[in-house]
Parts: sequence; structure tokens; C-alpha cells
Amino acid sequence: MVSLTQYARAVALLAAAAFSTASAENSATGTIKDVKHIVMLMQENRAFDHYLGSMSGVRGFKDPNVKIGDNGLPIWYQPTDSSKADYLLPFYLGANSSYSPGIQCATGGSNDWIENHDAWNNGEINGWVTNNSEYSWGYLRRQDVPTHFAVAEGWTVGDMYTEFLIGPTGPNRASWISGTLNIGGTVGDREVIGGPFIENWFNDECENNNGVLYDCYPLDWDTMPEQLENNNISWFVYRDADSTNDDPMFYFENYKNSNATDPLAAKGLTYAGFPLFLEQAANGTLPEVSWIIGSFPLSEHPPNTPNSGAWIIEKTIEAIENSPIYNETVIFISYDETGGWGDHVPPFVAPNGTAGEWDVDYRDTTQYVPAGPGFRLPFFAISPWSRGGYVFTEPSDHTSQLMFIEKWAAANGKNVTLSTINGWRRDHMSDLTGMFDFTNARSDLPTLTNVSWPHYEDGAYVATSDCQNDNKGLIRPPVPYGEQNITESLWTEDGYKPIRGALTEGRYLVFAMTVRGTDFGLSHAEGEKYIRSAEITDFSSKDFRFIVYQQGDAFSHEFKIKSANSGYLTSTGKFVSSIDNASVFEIDYVASKGYTVKVQGQSTYGAVNPGRYLSFKESPVYFDIYSVTYDD
Repeated sequence: MVSLTQYARAVALLAAAAFSTASAENSATGTIKDVKHIVMLMQENRAFDHYLGSMSGVRGFKDPNVKIGDNGLPIWYQPTDSSKADYLLPFYLGANSSYSPGIQCATGGSNDWIENHDAWNNGEINGWVTNNSEYSWGYLRRQDVPTHFAVAEGWTVGDMYTEFLIGPTGPNRASWISGTLNIGGTVGDREVIGGPFIENWFNDECENNNGVLYDCYPLDWDTMPEQLENNNISWFVYRDADSTNDDPMFYFENYKNSNATDPLAAKGLTYAGFPLFLEQAANGTLPEVSWIIGSFPLSEHPPNTPNSGAWIIEKTIEAIENSPIYNETVIFISYDETGGWGDHVPPFVAPNGTAGEWDVDYRDTTQYVPAGPGFRLPFFAISPWSRGGYVFTEPSDHTSQLMFIEKWAAANGKNVTLSTINGWRRDHMSDLTGMFDFTNARSDLPTLTNVSWPHYEDGAYVATSDCQNDNKGLIRPPVPYGEQNITESLWTEDGYKPIRGALTEGRYLVFAMTVRGTDFGLSHAEGEKYIRSAEITDFSSKDFRFIVYQQGDAFSHEFKIKSANSGYLTSTGKFVSSIDNASVFEIDYVASKGYTVKVQGQSTYGAVNPGRYLSFKESPVYFDIYSVTYDD
């Protein structure tokens, strides 16, 4: 008798082989059509600041637009209940070197709906310590997550990618394949199709609070694998047997009720795991779309170690790098939710009452609360078209990966559309195409960190228990109440990254342009009245540094611009002391070209004239923009 795993392996191999042969005959088009394989690996429970807040060139601990609380302090200063200090600043978990090995298996706060909504606190973002955990405000640095830094610096990191829901694993993973959680019952009757899915509860009946039903289970609405199957696009889920409940296909009725030989079961519910992915990558026989659901000890879910997760990340990338299909593959590496680790950027939730976004608070049925989008997560795109150490600045979430698949399928003449994704998410979340320059592929490869295989013994990964046993008493360092200063707490590496995607605030920016082989940038020296252009010899010079302020919300393309040397820019190129008197500039991104800058309502484009003042041209002129991070 053929086992389910053997059957699944045969299905995936045959489908992928047929596609691989056909794709090899196609020539490059310089468009998204050149992507032949999409690989998605989702890890667990880490926040952006927790991993990458100290990285240079991203929206991290040097954010010039950090939210100021009602108390007049930046939200870096989280209120506490401790008698030792009124506020807690972000703190490096490994500041005491005795704890450095043990922080690999440290835990943060809670990932539940309640604690994370209370940390959000109606947009104040001041409840991480009092409403979640004091360890929510702890973070790691390069020496603790070197592979993650290497991936960001080799390809492209997104610093505005968020969880779908301000809440835990199950719901966020369900959104990763379906684009909805049936918030507000907008997809259908919750008693019939399930939801609103907001907690990691998998009971066969609805939860009920004062007649308000939620977490009805199982789920029964459309998913991306079903769309792919209906359009004859090959797909497979590489799920390890010890991945716990991380495979979201197990949440859905259609999969659970499928016969073993039906496509949804044979491709989505098997235990043909990571070894099969490595084998098919080596052969160049991967399906068109792959999901990797790795072993739970490799997931980075605390207390599982980042080093163990780094291994599966690096091996996924190396498998594609060493395969015949690297030059036609995109890998997305994401995280499902924050795990109760803190992040400082306010979630860009939809306006109150938006269909599919707000619902009755199941704790207090007289109140309404947003589901998401939530807090930021680490996110990486690995491909020949995202090579080069870029930072992607567009608001994105788990639906963004689905919309990328839709756009890719449409380019190939396939109508893959998830009606479950609501209009607000479609209008506001990125489809991720701006992460890539499809006209300029790079086949050269960066150097990663050569992660050692996590300790494996008696058929199981034991790195987590090793860490816990070897570092007893030295895993969670004492919280540094009353011992902090802002400079040390918000230390970052120096450096810069070129950016891609629609511009958002939160970074110091350099506007650069190459003219006759020389790099020039917009410049404002201390004491000068007007903006000029000057040759860039050093990205660390404060004269080239600007801060932008979005006019409206996080999705606006209109900005006011401030010099790091003081003063706000006007349409005449003159700097004024008040933001109220500054001009509004429209800054737009064109993939593969760069950024245009126009005065609001005008048709001419800002340009660099070497050594002169800012000028305007009738035709579009494109800037490169760099996000820079320096201590001054």
C-alpha cells in the first residue's frame, strides 16, 4: 500500500517537474513573470525591535518620528508598576555577558489578544510593561541573531511589515493562507463558517460572552492553496511532524474532511517535511508555490533559540542558492506574531467601524476594538531581484504575501483572487512588488553565517533544553530599573541602507542622485537658508540628512521635510523655523527607477544641479533615497 507521505511526494514531484521543464524554456522578461517559484517560510513569535531595532538603516531605535505620549515623553519610556523606577527603556538582554548564552532561550511576554491589545492601549502604545511583561521591552543585537542581520544585509528587509492581528499564532497563520479571520462576520455566519478567529483556541463550538460569539471552529472559507489548485498552479506544504499546530491548513474544514488522496490532504496535510523540500530544491523540482512549516524547536518560538531558527532559515536559502532555480525563485521569510516582545511603531489600524477590521470586544461587549494590522515583525525577501541590502518601507502584513501571489499569477494569465481579503487591506497593504527590481537581477550571492546544525539527539532537536540546562539562573537577566540612560538603551549600529517602496516616516533620509558619474545629494549645512546640492563623500554627514513627516496617515504620499540641521523646507528651497509654514511635497516611488519629489499640486519634479540650489524639471527626475543611522 502506498503511504500518504509517498503519495504526496509523488504528486509534488510530478507537478513540479512538469512546471520546471516548461519554465526553463522561457526567457527573462524583466517583469514579475520571471518568478517561477515562490517559497514561504513563517517563523514564530518575534518582534521587529526585539530582533532588528539596533540595526542601521531601518526604522529602529533611532526613529526621529517616535510617538510622543501624553506625558510628553517618547514611548521608549514605558510606565512601570515598580517602586524602583517610573519608566523602563528598551534594554539589551545580553548587557551582562554572564547572560549572553542564556538569552537564546529567554521568553518575553504574552502573545494573547488581551495582553497585546492592552499593550496597544487604544493607540497609546504605553502598556508593554504594565499590561504585558517587563521583559517585553528586552531585545537582542547582531551577536545574538547574526544570520538575520546577514540576510537583511544581503537581500531586502521590510521594516513596516506587521502581523495581521494584534494577537497570537493560530489566527495570524490562518490569515497567512486565507487573508481573513471573519472579523465582524463579514465573510459569513460565524456559526456556519467559523471565526472571528482571535485566540489559539480550537474548540468544536463557539465561545460565548453575553451572546457575542467568537472563535467558532473549524474554519470554512476560501484559502490560497484552493485558489492555486483551481487554477492548475502547483503547490505543496512541507510540514515536519513536530511542527505542533503551526500548519494553518489543519484549521480549515475542507482540508480536514478531504480524503487522503484528495489534493488538499495530499499536498496540505502530510508530514513530508523539510528534508523533502531540500531534496526537491536540489533537483530543481519544487512546485510553483511552497509553504515550509518547520520543526517547532526550529521555529524561534521562545524559549526555542534564534540560533536554531537561523539554521532552517540559512538552509532554506542555501538550498535554493545551490539549486538550478535560484535565478527564478522568491523566498519570503516572515514571523507570525510578536510573541509578546515589544515594538514601538503604532499599528496602522483601520478607521473605527471599517468592515472586517473592527469587532465587539469579547471581554466588554459594549466596546469595539480593531483586530489589526498589528505590531511589526521581521520580514525578508530573498531573490536575485531583491539582492543588495535594501530596506522596504511600505506598510505590509500577511495578506501582502497573498496579494503578491495574486499579482504573479495574473501576470501569468491565471485568475487567482481571494475574495476573503477585505477592501481596506487591499487598498492599504502592499503587494510587495516594490521590494523587487525585476529589470536588474543579481546572481551574485552574499556570505551567510554557516550556522551549525542544532543539537539533535534520539530523534529530536534538543538545543532548547540544552540552553535551559546549561544556563540555569542566567536566562532572564534582572530588569534594569533605575539603571538606564537613553543613549545606551537606544544604541544602534552606524550605517545606511538604500530604500525601496512607498516612503514612510521613521528614518533619517539622504536624497541622492548620480550626475555624470558623481553622487550628489540634497544638502543643508548648519546656518544656511536654502537647500543646495553637494557631492556626497560621506553618508554620515549631517548636512545630507532629512526627516519626513507624513501628512495624514501611514499610507500618505505627502510629506513635510525637515533638515537634521534644523528648519523645514518650503517650495522655494528656503528653510523656515515652523512646520506650519513648511510646504507639502509629494514623494512617489517608481519600481526600478527611484523616487520623484514634487511640490504639492505642481507638475514639475525636483532635481539636483551639481553645486547649486534645488531646481525643478518638467520631466520626472528620480532620486535614490538612503536610510541612515548615526549617533549624532
